[in-house]
Amino acid sequence: MQRVKSLGVLSVAKISGLCYAALGLVLMPFFFIFGFIGMIAGRQAGGPGAAIGPIVGIVMAIMMPVFYGCMGFVMGALGSFIYNLMAGWVGGIEVELQIEPVPHLIPAPAAAPQP
Repeated sequence: MQRVKSLGVLSVAKISGLCYAALGLVLMPFFFIFGFIGMIAGRQAGGPGAAIGPIVGIVMAIMMPVFYGCMGFVMGALGSFIYNLMAGWVGGIEVELQIEPVPHLIPAPAAAPQP
């Protein structure tokens, strides 16, 4: 058994931020769809404030990858920092690793020099 004693706070934060930004990109079309549905419903309902909701939905759809990425970065850094504190007190996560044997390639014999 091997134990993960600590995590690199910045490396976890970068990966977490990128993963959450990608999640924001995946969810972005849904916010666009809901924003456009709200825009169509707002036209039918009328009223001066009917356009505010769809505009907010569309702006949120555009900002979602940035917002998710920033929050993922912050939460990844905070989570790894807390993990490092807890791992110092109670030990880290135990991981069992298995080393796979690598087949050795036998090089082909060199060609004999031509006279």
